[in-house]
Amino acid sequence: ISKFDVVAKVTGGGVSGQAGALRHAISRALASSDPGIREVLKDAGCLTRDPRMKERKKPGQPGARKRFQFSKR
Repeated sequence: ISKFDVVAKVTGGGVSGQAGALRHAISRALASSDPGIREVLKDAGCLTRDPRMKERKKPGQPGARKRFQFSKR
């Protein structure tokens, strides 16, 4: 692993999300260059993509989960 030097530019998201994306990208590159290290990276969870995304805004309400204020009377 010490044979590689990485220079990367990441855009979008926050600091934690960018760090996770960069870790995933480096792990994929290492796995493609050396198939023997793939199992180690997979066991460490480095090859699993984080599927969480922003929930879309629904029509007829102000946000994804927020509803307009309800008035009984």
